[in-house]
Amino acid sequence: MNKLLCALSVCVLFAAGCADREPSFSIVDRTASEKPVVAAAQPPAESAKTDVPPAPVTPAPAPSAASEASKQASQDGEQAGAAKEATENQTPDVVFVPTPQDVVDKMLEMAKVSKDDLVYDLGCGDGRIVVTAAKRYGCKAIGYDIDPQRIKESQENVQKNGVGDLVQIQQKDIFTLDLSEANVVTLYLLPRLNVKLIPQLEKLKPGSRVVSHDFRMKGVKPDKTVTLTSDEDQAEHKIFLWTIPLQKKDSSTTGQSDATDSSNE
Repeated sequence: MNKLLCALSVCVLFAAGCADREPSFSIVDRTASEKPVVAAAQPPAESAKTDVPPAPVTPAPAPSAASEASKQASQDGEQAGAAKEATENQTPDVVFVPTPQDVVDKMLEMAKVSKDDLVYDLGCGDGRIVVTAAKRYGCKAIGYDIDPQRIKESQENVQKNGVGDLVQIQQKDIFTLDLSEANVVTLYLLPRLNVKLIPQLEKLKPGSRVVSHDFRMKGVKPDKTVTLTSDEDQAEHKIFLWTIPLQKKDSSTTGQSDATDSSNE
């Protein structure tokens, strides 16, 4: 019994002591103390993309064939005009010295000109070679010269002799010509100019003939050489004939053979 009373006394004292002290813990309003959970800021949702097709690009209209042809014709005309102006202002490479008529006759005879031939005279002067070829053999012929005065004289000669249906006279630089259509080419130029023409002459058809008054073609062997004393000037003239393809001289003998004919160069 005494033990029970002791125990009760202890409990009473303990309870009294607890009542005097502040509690060591408190009930916390979690809803007030906890920070509100804020959702992370989300970027604004992209507006729904609208597939709007780009504005159609209208291609530039293709140039018509007519406009292209007109443009090309204009360009060609400008180039032709520039070339003509350059030709008209070009100084002749040689001084015009007429070939005696009997020498002209012999040149055409050596070339064996026929009615079916086309004769080109490079540096036609007064047109006597092409006029003679047309009158004597009935062939077509074209005379080329760079000098407007020579062109005028040649055209007058053609008209006077009534061979305008067979003969043409053209003011052109002979070193720009395509000679491939000719069957016969006649020359009265300087030796260095004859040599300059070799690449063009080599494009002639096989069997075509080249005839030169007084001056040979260095490095190329002539098929035939004729010396003629003209009745007109009583002077001695040489005529050289080559047949296409040209026969190039052996380089070991070129110097010797050319030295023999240095009087013509």
